[in-house]
Amino acid sequence: MTGIAAGLLQRSRLLFVMLAACIALPAAAALPLEELAKPGRVLLLRHAIAPGVGDPDNFRLRDCSTQRNLDAAGRAQAARLGKRMVALGIRDVKVYAGQWCRTLETARLLGLGPVTELPALNSFFAKPDQREGNLDGVRKFLAKLPAGGPLVILVTHQVTVTGITGIYPESGGGAVLQLDGSPSPKLVGTLPGNY
Repeated sequence: MTGIAAGLLQRSRLLFVMLAACIALPAAAALPLEELAKPGRVLLLRHAIAPGVGDPDNFRLRDCSTQRNLDAAGRAQAARLGKRMVALGIRDVKVYAGQWCRTLETARLLGLGPVTELPALNSFFAKPDQREGNLDGVRKFLAKLPAGGPLVILVTHQVTVTGITGIYPESGGGAVLQLDGSPSPKLVGTLPGNY
């Protein structure tokens, strides 16, 4: 496939996802950050601002020079969210991230502790055949988390947040879940990216 054809295919996929989001997604109320301090909460967070769509044709997982990365606004956005959480007393947090550079950087810039890579959080935007395997991995991970435990932040991509919750988050925004021991915790609201 030529670079032009791949670009057109990628843009077509994005347009389809955006149209589907406008038509079929459930509405969920935006929550104040304080809600994240409640036991058993999970923040399924889309990475911070990284201009563009998808990744270049020469994408390699461990090579950030081949990926779409956070810009200065994205780095500031991630750091701002972490500082707001700390200011609210939210410090007992477990942070997981997909293996893309932009998810790992977002997670680290939150400044809330060690970041553990979780491959199930990786994007399947350019590889739709990996969709069900990744989402199943996230659901199994959620089912194993303690319902009364500390906040868990899962830094991932739009396709993962949408696949799990039906929510189409803006960059740096996400969905807030309440753990219940099942692979499909209750969606309790959203977190906008403009904190």
